[in-house]
Amino acid sequence: MFKTTVKIDGMMCGMCESYVNDAIRMELSVKKVTSSHKNGETVIISKDGLTREQIESALADSGYTVTGFVCETYEKKGLFGR
Repeated sequence: MFKTTVKIDGMMCGMCESYVNDAIRMELSVKKVTSSHKNGETVIISKDGLTREQIESALADSGYTVTGFVCETYEKKGLFGR
């Protein structure tokens, strides 16, 4: 599993967050997507690692700009996980 944190410029409200989440879900195979217009970032959990180019392609027609990108391994830590 991988956690990708993307800094996105241009999100102003909850509808922007929803649009970004839907655009990423439609283009990429992901487990979870959450966006925050206050923080200007989107966090993606996926089975496979993602590239900045994939994110930029998913958001190409939206008017949002990718300003930062970090992809790292992710291990789910649950209530019963060790």
